[in-house]
Order: sequence, then C-alpha cells, then structure tokens
Amino acid sequence: MGLLFACMISRPDLLGAALLEEREAIDACMPASADGWGAGFYQSGEALHRKLPQPIEGRITWGAVLDGLRSHVAIAHIREAKIGDRRADNTQPFRMRQWLFAHAGEIAGYEGIRERVTQSLPDFLRRNLRGQTDSELFFHLVLSFLHDAGHVDTVDVPVPAVVGAIRSAVALADSHAREVGASPGSLSLALTNGRQLYVLRRGSPLCLISRDRLPTMGNELAGAKQASNQAARYVLVTSYRGTNCPAGYRALEEGEIVSVDLNLQVTSV
Repeated sequence: MGLLFACMISRPDLLGAALLEEREAIDACMPASADGWGAGFYQSGEALHRKLPQPIEGRITWGAVLDGLRSHVAIAHIREAKIGDRRADNTQPFRMRQWLFAHAGEIAGYEGIRERVTQSLPDFLRRNLRGQTDSELFFHLVLSFLHDAGHVDTVDVPVPAVVGAIRSAVALADSHAREVGASPGSLSLALTNGRQLYVLRRGSPLCLISRDRLPTMGNELAGAKQASNQAARYVLVTSYRGTNCPAGYRALEEGEIVSVDLNLQVTSV
C-alpha cells in the first residue's frame, strides 16, 4: 500500500522543519521496512523530484529525505512494492509537466484492465508512461480527464475541473474493475500542480492538520532549530494505519476530496 503525505506551507524555506515537526504522526504509519521513497516539490516554478528506489530497513532518516528542500508544496511517498520492481520509474511521486501525484493503495483488477486503460489514454500521455505500476497509470487517467476538459496545462485550474477529473478517473477505474469481477480498489491520493493541492480519501485512511504557526522544536535538519522560531502556516495530510488519527488531526471521510489553495484555505468538495 505504501505511505503518502502532502504538505502546503506559507514559507518554502520552512517546509523541512514543518515536516519534521509532524514526524511523530508520519512515523506512526511507517512500515517496518520499505522498498524506497520519493519526494516531489517545486523550485522556480518547475516540478522536481528525488527518489531512492532501494530497500530500507528500520527508521527512515528524514534529514536525508528533506535536506535542502525548499518548496511551498511537496508530496512524498514511502513505497511497499506490490506491483513493479524497485526502480525510479516505479517509485512515487510521479511527474507530468507541472503535475505531481502519489497514491496509497491498489487499483482492483489491475492486470485485467491495464491494457484497456492504457489504450484509452491520449497518445502524449501514453508515451509518458515509464513504469509498471497501477499508481502511475491512474495518475495518467486523471490527467486524461483534465486534458479532455482543456486544463492539463492551465496555470490556475478551476477547482471543479480537477475534482471532476479525479472523480471521473475513480468511476472509470471502478467500472473496469467490475467488468473483470473485482471489487473497488483503494484510490487515496494526493495531486498538485504547484498552486493547488488536492487529496482524496478512497479506501486507505488519511488524516489532515492545519497549523497557524510552526511550534518550537528541536530536530535533525540543519538549521531547522533556528528556523522553528519563525512564523509559518501549513496544511499537512498523511496516511495512517491505526483506528484513530494522531491528536489534533482529523480523519477525512470516505470519498472526501479536500482542496488547498495558495492562501492555505482548506475546502472539502
């Protein structure tokens, strides 16, 4: 299934400090071992990512993941490989132009529907597929609906267009799954174009917290202790595996989509 978390913050230089402040909540959902990690972020308006597609035993060193990361929005994913081998092309988050995406769960009946979903994509999206995973294919399915609506390259995409693309992709994946006798899969996800962040809970549980300031703390990121005394507002969403969200977080409802804008306004849509 893997673990995903996404954060949008008012101070790009304090992103690493904010994520480390929430480390206890994130670590509570961490698998005992993982098949790699990836982080997607933005610099000078360009979507970038860094990935470590190799086995990890024990606690992940967040300082290595977050070192030098300065971005107002980021998506990260810890991989537990179920589909595809260990390589960068199978490691989330995935990137297409200005879009970044991560998914926690599995598309039901994937092997039976993979070819028909792939063939339904526009040529330019089909050519962008690099790996073997259901998550990458689902990302491109969402993009195909954005493309149909004329918004795959829009800077400020209308919220209804993105929500519609996500819901249409979920409905189509479910329809294909039923055709091969599979039950609906787990499609919890995070999607951003650098200006808006969208999160869907569908199957895998997700928790959300919105903070008005970065609490005072000490952590392992160079310079973060000094930076922690400075003001920063942020919104963070993370996977969880227990029965309850960590203290202060709220659980997203099944089927709920949350959007976060550059003003850190959180809206359930």
